[in-house]
Amino acid sequence: MPVERHPLTDIVIGGAIAVHRSLGAGLFESVYERCMCEELDLARVRFERQVPLPLKYKRANFPIAFRVDLIVEDWLIVELKAVERLLPVHEAQVLTYMRLSGAKQALLINFNVQS
Repeated sequence: MPVERHPLTDIVIGGAIAVHRSLGAGLFESVYERCMCEELDLARVRFERQVPLPLKYKRANFPIAFRVDLIVEDWLIVELKAVERLLPVHEAQVLTYMRLSGAKQALLINFNVQS
């Protein structure tokens, strides 16, 4: 069953389209991430960048097991990629981030595409 899209996701997707139209494909993920932050700032959307995600396993605690690229308005995970094509491991990564953080929605955006 598809999840109903929140208006905030349209803002994030619109920002990603603006970044891609301006820069095109072929850059490092970190460049796209910084430019996405600029788009979110301009849209006056609250976000955090490179958010540490902890993991607990039995008695072991990992305070920074993962880093989420962006968390928008405390509930939307945005994972950015600059890869030839998205693979099942990228989707699994986002689903893991959602499970560990409790987020209900996420966007997986690949900037290394023609359009």
